[in-house]
This record gives sequence, C-alpha cells and structure tokens, in this order.
Amino acid sequence: PAGAAMGSLGRCLARSLPRGQPGLTPPGHRCYGSASPALQEKTLVVAKPDALQRRLLGDIIQRFERRGFKLVAMKLLQADRRLVDQHYEQLRLKPFYPALVAYMTSGPVVAMVWEGYNVVRCIRAMVGDSSAVGTIRGDLSVHITRNLVHASDSVETAQREIGFWFQRDELVAWDSRDRDNIYG
Repeated sequence: PAGAAMGSLGRCLARSLPRGQPGLTPPGHRCYGSASPALQEKTLVVAKPDALQRRLLGDIIQRFERRGFKLVAMKLLQADRRLVDQHYEQLRLKPFYPALVAYMTSGPVVAMVWEGYNVVRCIRAMVGDSSAVGTIRGDLSVHITRNLVHASDSVETAQREIGFWFQRDELVAWDSRDRDNIYG
C-alpha cells in the first residue's frame, strides 16, 4: 500500500503481529502471526451491487487471499428489504437510509465470511475509505455512495452480522495447507 493508506493500514498491520516474534515484521507487513486456533476471528464482507456490476469481485477477493485470510463462506444473493433493514438497523433514522436500501437491493451482492488472525481490524483497514490510496475503496470506488464493500467493524458486530447473512451450517471449517507458512 502506498501514500495515505499506510497510516491506518500500517498501524493495523504492525499491531496485529504478536510481540517478540522476530522475522514477522516488515517488509511485507502481514495481519497474522503465531496464533492458536482459538485466536482466529471471523468477519463479514459484503460485496455490494456496484462491485458486481463493475466486475470487481475477483480483485476484492484476491486482496484478502493475498493477505493470507481464509474464505469460509460465500454466497451470491439478491438482498431483500428485510435483510437490509436488519443489517443496517442502526442507520434507519438517517436521511440517506432510503437511498441505501434502494442501492443494496438494486442488484446481486456477494456475502462472504473470512477467517484469520486479527481479521476484523485488518480487513477494515484494507477496505479503507474512498480517499485512501492503497485500499479497496480508495483504489476501486468512484463515489462515496458507491463504495463497493461492507466490512464488519468489530468482532461482536461480525458475529451478529454473519448471523443475518448465513446459517451456522453454511460456514465451512477447513484446514488450509499453507497454515504453517502463514501462522508459523
């Protein structure tokens, strides 16, 4: 990542590494380090209608895979009003809410669950905002209202949001063959 993105993204990457682990710091900052399976987090990412309309889904997924995160659930769906209302409940009284609902129900979305060490904080940093060069939104979005992806903002929010989009049995537990190379 370059420029402005190194601020929050660089801090995320540096904080995500376990202390006292030589060789796990730059170059090539990573959002993982030696971590037991109990420290694995899950987060929700939703590729919004503009990501699919502009055929950017592969680019978005590739960024998370390159970071070493593991995809444990994914589905293509047309979000209905009920799901959008449930997901964005805290925004219902905002003046932009009707436009948000119209946008989120305007076309298909792809809901994904990603797993990895410190995944919530790191994916949020990778998503960034529309003005942060080196982030998904900064590099790929064209307007603040068409910002391509949603990413959970905390572990607690991720757990709640995953429950809106997925049944428990839709998450696949699998062992990554490169786990030892990623987590040491």
